Amino acid sequence: MKTKIPAYKRAFDIVVSAGLILAISPLLILIAILIRLESKGPVIYYSLRTGRNYKVFKFYKFRSMVTNADSMVDKLKKTNNQYSAEEEADLEGKELNRSLIAFHRDNPLLVGNDFAYEIDDFDTYKDGDNKNSFFKVQNDPRITKIGHFIRKTSIDELPQLFNVLFGDMSIVGNRPLPLYEAEKLTIDKSVGRFLGPAGITGLWQVTDRGKADVDPDNRSRLDIEYAQNYNFIMDLKILWKTLPAAIQKENV
Repeated sequence: MKTKIPAYKRAFDIVVSAGLILAISPLLILIAILIRLESKGPVIYYSLRTGRNYKVFKFYKFRSMVTNADSMVDKLKKTNNQYSAEEEADLEGKELNRSLIAFHRDNPLLVGNDFAYEIDDFDTYKDGDNKNSFFKVQNDPRITKIGHFIRKTSIDELPQLFNVLFGDMSIVGNRPLPLYEAEKLTIDKSVGRFLGPAGITGLWQVTDRGKADVDPDNRSRLDIEYAQNYNFIMDLKILWKTLPAAIQKENV
């Protein structure tokens, strides 16, 4: 069953995102300059994410990591993963036919009999194929100096205003997930989260974000709760709580 965004919500998203982009354009330019001065590479980072109705789109953020961050994921999954410290999956038997390559927009995808992943995400998927769907690193060594600041203040999220303006996301909704995480949540108890809009901020962000002991099951529960019950008043309440929640108190 596919869902549609209510007209009031889409109108709100367009007005707010366009207004904010104009209002904070000097800040956006300043952050872009600082990122470029600290390290070589693109100022804007994007990855493929899955949102409402499993729609796949380019998800924009200011780059907060070194440019070779993806190549460091394998090691960090085994040593620094907040969610799966107690176990590792043995997936050496999982075959990948690298001769099968498809393309989604501008990104190459590796395709097998029952999966399709970005090239840089496949090894991450293999290392994380256990009961924990989420990958989060404490004290991540890949983050740059300016990256620490823009993450701590959530400034790195500001380019997502363009995702909202383009219609990929809403101001308030559930976090859009990387492809390998979304694939793991196609089970009955979690699929309901994808009936709600993808958003910059949401119920989970104002409830659990910033805690070192994030519970993946509770995150899914909050996402489903929002998808089933969101309305204009609920969105306003979440927005009101977003600013203090954005200033994270823990280095996660």
